[in-house]
Amino acid sequence: MKAPVPTEDPRPSVALRLGLLGLLVAAAVVLALTVDTPGVPALRGWLADAGPLGWAAVVLGVAGALMTPVPRTALSVLLGAAAGFPAGLAVAVAAGWLGGMGGFAVGRHLGRDAVVRLAGPRLARADRLFRRRGFLAVLTARVSPVPFWVVSYAAGLSSVRWLPHALGTAVGVVPGSVLHVGIGAAVLTWF
Repeated sequence: MKAPVPTEDPRPSVALRLGLLGLLVAAAVVLALTVDTPGVPALRGWLADAGPLGWAAVVLGVAGALMTPVPRTALSVLLGAAAGFPAGLAVAVAAGWLGGMGGFAVGRHLGRDAVVRLAGPRLARADRLFRRRGFLAVLTARVSPVPFWVVSYAAGLSSVRWLPHALGTAVGVVPGSVLHVGIGAAVLTWF
């Protein structure tokens, strides 16, 4: 009987993935601090001529920004002021869900193994709780004042499963989006 041949793990090492995660977060912070968001008149003019592909680009752009330390509140108010309530709300909710899922995926694929190795059994109890109550944990975090991107990455680092995170994010982005896009749309009527 032949001994099984050990197979090599095709994924990059845990240290490499953790380093890549740190590099991505650092790059996101630099990007958030150096890139200016467009003003309301510029964005309003661009959206008027955008068409469906332009609106899709706005959703993807806002989703990408939500994976950085750019405040979700500011983006939602800007969307309401530039696009009005219905369109701004649709973009804010869709981009919130996509950005939340993107941060979750990055955290899960680049940092989860390292967190498990570093924390070991100390994290096991909290991890079991997050696994069992993932939807409620994500929903609560999404409506709390914890920064959006922190919740996304932290959920990816925890044992919260994909579906509870997706549902918790989908439900959790709605109240803040309604409030902040509504404020932005109200500002639009003043001008």
